[in-house]
Amino acid sequence: MEFRRLGRSGLSVSEISYGNWITHGSQVEQDQAVKCVHAALDAGISTFDTADVYANTKAESVLGQALKGQRRESLEILTKVFWPTGPGGPNDRGLGRKHILESINGSLGRLGTDYVDVYQAHRFDRTVPLEETFLAFADIVRQGKALYIGVSEWTADQITRGAAIARELKVPFISNQPQYNMLHRVIEPQIVPTSEREGISQIVFSPIAQGVLTGKYLPGQPVPEGSRATDASGKNFISRLLLDEVLEKVQLLKPIAAEVDLSLAQLAVAWVLQNPNVASAIIGASRPEQVVENVKAAGVKLEPAILEQIDKVLDGHIHTDPMLTQSP
Repeated sequence: MEFRRLGRSGLSVSEISYGNWITHGSQVEQDQAVKCVHAALDAGISTFDTADVYANTKAESVLGQALKGQRRESLEILTKVFWPTGPGGPNDRGLGRKHILESINGSLGRLGTDYVDVYQAHRFDRTVPLEETFLAFADIVRQGKALYIGVSEWTADQITRGAAIARELKVPFISNQPQYNMLHRVIEPQIVPTSEREGISQIVFSPIAQGVLTGKYLPGQPVPEGSRATDASGKNFISRLLLDEVLEKVQLLKPIAAEVDLSLAQLAVAWVLQNPNVASAIIGASRPEQVVENVKAAGVKLEPAILEQIDKVLDGHIHTDPMLTQSP
């Protein structure tokens, strides 16, 4: 495993991080989830990402149990706040002060830790003054409940505005967590240049496009049982990619992957890590062997000719419009 600094901070994260968005607490039983986490640890992964909304708080609890007994100082634990949790009361969502301060306490309890390394705004909240949000984050940092602050799926303008307030409050705002893969490159035109200017790195999710870039979804064939495409949450993300013309293009990537002695999944993860503003690629897993295979993408350097071949194959199916940044 190799490590990269997160933004201009002193925090290092593993190039491959482990996330439990769809799997823990819903798609995968706890024993299997624990095995996946331990496989990640054995492979050198030290960075673990979750969120309070995943499986309606269950994912945080499963991750906390899986990491129990590990040396806390050797881990980087990230979680998020924004989406509804609990019974759905008026203050059970968003980035208002009440919800943020109550949510961090709930997350710490479920994760079994005194602090998280990065506490992230899971989306931008247009209904709350940004100053209120960052003041709450500043208080959490000063209380020692989070070391750094990050965001997820914010636009370039939102990142710029947040960074200005963070500087004023002296809050270490160091990361953005966007969707990023060979097919979905919407961060490249605006978000990456803005992040570089503000000293922020990307921790990207969906580097294998919810499994589409593994090649397991075949044109003209039904989706595999138990795959992301059959999960109530995952299928919303993957449905627009399950088009025969996209799946046919993905199959054409196989010779390129073979040329560099990688599987399609490894090639996809390695591809996002070629972007110098990407500090870490989040992988998920329902089986430990998936973790073992995907971590082989760490440290891989792809030559410009390989990157050009990938672009040529996928031409016409690459999305770069910044307006596609996720926003509620």
